[in-house]
Amino acid sequence: MMIIPAIDLRGGQCVRLEQGKLEQETIYSKDPLFIAKLFQAKGAKRLHIIDLDGAFAGVVQNLEIIEKICKEVNMPVQVGGGMRKMEMIDKVISAGASKVILGTIAITNQPLLDEALKKYGDKIIVAIDAKKGKISIGGWKDDTEVNAADLAKKMKAAGVKEILYTDISRDGMMEGPNIKGIKSMAQKGGIAVIAAGGISTIKDVEKIIEIEKYGVEGMVIGKALYTDTLKLEDAVKLAG
Repeated sequence: MMIIPAIDLRGGQCVRLEQGKLEQETIYSKDPLFIAKLFQAKGAKRLHIIDLDGAFAGVVQNLEIIEKICKEVNMPVQVGGGMRKMEMIDKVISAGASKVILGTIAITNQPLLDEALKKYGDKIIVAIDAKKGKISIGGWKDDTEVNAADLAKKMKAAGVKEILYTDISRDGMMEGPNIKGIKSMAQKGGIAVIAAGGISTIKDVEKIIEIEKYGVEGMVIGKALYTDTLKLEDAVKLAG
């Protein structure tokens, strides 16, 4: 089970939002590279970076910082936010990202998704961000009627190997993850799932480890690491 700490970039700073809302932002560090190195020192084996500016603008905005982090840490880095053109995907991979997270285009641009999969294969992760089982896109601003589990099945059929599943209602709220939803996503989708949203305590980590057998291969942890309700080294140790 991978424990994947999160860095959300906005205006070059390390921030956290509640439920993806810009008006509910907290700045945790003005030095994202320091945070990345700190996570590495505490045992992280993969890093999760979201360019929030990119997610809202539709174009990657923090490429220079992303490249610096990728070059200076010795672990795979998965990057999302603003990946809506092949040019952006190419740039982020060239900057050193091991994996790229595609969200909006998985729904709105199947030909681009197919092109990215053909070119980069298992370097492509698809983000499935849901509210009450329905997909949200465009930096979580736009709700759709697309069923999350149905999209997971479609992504598997397209050749996607990993999905990042986030329950938006839990994200940044410190209320615990939606275990039932995560388990259901892994079972119905039949695809490797990285869980995100609401993981706040070591008990939450334990609960997700318990559903690993259904195809949950990792978890992204954000706010809890910054507010110290969960210590990264404890989560890494528990996950083995």
